[in-house]
Amino acid sequence: MSRDLDFGYGPERAAEGAPAVFEPVRRPLEGLAKFLAIVGGFFLLLVTATTVTSVIGRVVFASPILGDAEIVEIGSALAIFSFLPYCQLRGGNIIVDVFTTRASGRTRALLDAMNGVVFTLVILLLTWRTLVGGIDAFGRTEFSMFLRIPSWWGYAGASLPMIVWGCACLYTALCIMWRAGQRRGA
Repeated sequence: MSRDLDFGYGPERAAEGAPAVFEPVRRPLEGLAKFLAIVGGFFLLLVTATTVTSVIGRVVFASPILGDAEIVEIGSALAIFSFLPYCQLRGGNIIVDVFTTRASGRTRALLDAMNGVVFTLVILLLTWRTLVGGIDAFGRTEFSMFLRIPSWWGYAGASLPMIVWGCACLYTALCIMWRAGQRRGA
């Protein structure tokens, strides 16, 4: 970042100078986010292997993998959801500060804190709706077309990463708000 005041989201930046009460939360949250990112990497490898195998099978043997699109769709979604908590904790979100580059440090700190709270609320809303959608899909017993994969499996697989992402958003929002408060007092 090119901003002179860094209220970034990375745990080493967000927790820097943060009260000791944040430390017991950071370590397990970061460990879980790393674990999910590794799981997401395995899903990505599965998707890649499925795609390559299906294309080779289609070209060479005129026999692609049945349901390859279903595997790629579900695997890609699970990979993406698994990467989001780690991305949040590492500050991987895009920051657009075109309108705030000339604002004071206090103003930017306040805007960053408000953004952290709003983003957390949005993610918690999405997590809630994902859980409700999964429960609804479970009750409807819908399946994918070729492999007959129950549709609720995708929701269930996305639920844990979404919950962890919501916790990561809440953690980073609290760190940013605390640092913004520290900045105000300075």
